[in-house]
Amino acid sequence: MARKNNSDLILSGNMLKAILSLAVPVVINSFLQTMYNLTDTYWLGHIGKEELAAINLVTPVQNIVINFGAGITVAGSVLVAQYIGAKAVAEAKKMASQIYVCAMLFSIACAAACFAAAWGIVSWLGADGSIYTYSRQYLQIVILDMPFLFTINMYTAINQAQGDTLHPMLLNVVGIVLNMIMDPLFMVVWKWGIAGAAFATLFAKVPPAVIALCSLLNRNNQVYLTFRGFRFEKDKLKDILRIGLPTAIGGSTMQFGFLLMSKNVYKYGTEAMAAYGIGNKVNSLITLPSNGIGSATATIVGQNMGAGQVERARKGYILSRNICVVFLFIGGMILSRAPVSKAIVSIFNDDEAVVAMAADFLSIMAFWCWTNGIYNSTSGLFQGTGHTEVTMLVDATRLWVFRFLTLFICESVLHMGVRSVWYSVVVSNGISSLILYIVYKTNLWKKCKIKVKETNHV
Repeated sequence: MARKNNSDLILSGNMLKAILSLAVPVVINSFLQTMYNLTDTYWLGHIGKEELAAINLVTPVQNIVINFGAGITVAGSVLVAQYIGAKAVAEAKKMASQIYVCAMLFSIACAAACFAAAWGIVSWLGADGSIYTYSRQYLQIVILDMPFLFTINMYTAINQAQGDTLHPMLLNVVGIVLNMIMDPLFMVVWKWGIAGAAFATLFAKVPPAVIALCSLLNRNNQVYLTFRGFRFEKDKLKDILRIGLPTAIGGSTMQFGFLLMSKNVYKYGTEAMAAYGIGNKVNSLITLPSNGIGSATATIVGQNMGAGQVERARKGYILSRNICVVFLFIGGMILSRAPVSKAIVSIFNDDEAVVAMAADFLSIMAFWCWTNGIYNSTSGLFQGTGHTEVTMLVDATRLWVFRFLTLFICESVLHMGVRSVWYSVVVSNGISSLILYIVYKTNLWKKCKIKVKETNHV
């Protein structure tokens, strides 16, 4: 009943209430997800900067797999949302089952491949000595959580498509509480070090994944998984690939670029690598509201476009974008102040060199973080209408063209040292936000790519 009420709110209720009812739980949920890494960062920062640098070096590898798989879950959320908006519930159930099977096959294959290739990956990144040992050890353990993580992500996607972001948030509370208990237990009490951080992250995902799967199989839900007589359906697989593949390519390509960025940072030393990791993780907290509202935008636009309400979809996007920009501008002005940024990063490390660099990085990013409001909300608009090729192209150029070009100019022409990395991040984000906004003004998004069948309405 709650999910149906949410769908009614999205399609015909107060738009501000619809955005907040979707975005607030997503923001809290994203915060809890971020806490997985922040908890590791906190305890590793107190164990040693080598361990902290190691986890920051290989995290982009894990993120490449997660972001490629995210294409499947994004496709699931968008497609199921459009079926629900068109009242084609039977088709939504079939689509959910197709996507879940695809996600599981992908996650198991990638976990096995990354585990086997960990030695070569870490060597290619340039790690040696203790950094090499720590990085390989962490990657081989933490990558095993992929099937559990993807089950949780599918639960989130299917529920979010129905307008329910509260239950995924509550589910994540279970994981973060377990992680916060196990991190100090494994790393400090049992002295497992970096392996303890990896095992804590892995084990903390198992109970939520089991709960998620049980819920997805519950036939009392409006949309549930059913495998009786399951077979892959060609038309649905085509939809998944058409909508999900651009997101997968864009996200994983971007993360591979982050991997190369990490390699660039590592040449400035262990302190710079540790500072880069701290700054990125704290910045991810700053932009959580923007990410949450962007996710809500995709659901609102998806359901309204499925119901043929183009103008309402546009109004939802504009309101979402304005909320994002104002919130991030005010928050960014506060967090960009040197005393504030230094106090925040000092929580995670007490090395003077690390704190100084991390505070500088955070100040620069926070000042310009309002551009993320435009980027996330507009990305949500294009995802909701199935134009994931737009977000793919912008994601790819943001990193591979604008970020690396800015990095080259700042390093080779302006000789700015490690600050070249900091400014390459904000410049590329700003340019990409502008490009997305320009594409929005062309009204390309109004040509919805997802054609929902008029049959099988149940």
